[in-house]
Amino acid sequence: MSRWRLLLTRPQEECAALAASLAEQGVHSASLPLLAIEPLEETPEQRSLLLDLDRYCAVVVVSKPAARLGLERLDRYWPQPPARQAWFAVGAATASILDDYGLRVHYPVEGDDSEALLALPALVEALKVPEPRVLILRGEGGREFLAERLRGQGVVVDYLELYRRTLPAYAPGEPLRRVRAERLNGLLVSSGQGLEHLRRLAAEDWPELAALPLFVPSARVAELARQAGAQRVIDCRGASAAALLEALSGADEE
Repeated sequence: MSRWRLLLTRPQEECAALAASLAEQGVHSASLPLLAIEPLEETPEQRSLLLDLDRYCAVVVVSKPAARLGLERLDRYWPQPPARQAWFAVGAATASILDDYGLRVHYPVEGDDSEALLALPALVEALKVPEPRVLILRGEGGREFLAERLRGQGVVVDYLELYRRTLPAYAPGEPLRRVRAERLNGLLVSSGQGLEHLRRLAAEDWPELAALPLFVPSARVAELARQAGAQRVIDCRGASAAALLEALSGADEE
């Protein structure tokens, strides 16, 4: 059995899948989903973006919810998506959803973040067209860094925002209560917004939680966590169960 006992804070469905994978490796976990996915109503502007899908040289999908909801929309307007269009995912799990649908998708093998995606040779190649345009499928207000870097290269970037992340209702102090009740010794957040929700819900208990090892999916979230006062931040360099397990193993050796 592993010594690790983790608090998982991903959306409910993802917590359940991750908890099962961890249990197979002898890692105890408790789930406290801090991100609820609320689909957004389609606007006329969003409908126009999808109808004009073939004008984009690349489509970037930044999360699993964006992939699922985006494909639902795609079915309405494109029974057969543009054949030569390149699709990109930030991580392997998101890419798998797109691949199962039958899309030609690329993703960075090392690192589940915008920096790794921007360095992907397939994306660099896709942008080598006159007046490149990229459509980003995302949640409300996510991943500005990616668009800023692309625009800095002269790329026109449009957003298709498909959902918002909300904080489920919990009693005040619930994170620390769960940590103490189940003798947890580590925390996991999957995004900057997940970290923000953890801090908000923890409130005055945050300093005690911030003393626990905090596992994060990328360097960007790691920096946010350090700025928030987290004392031991471990960058898993990915959001998959395999990336987390490798980070747990590495943390055991420290």
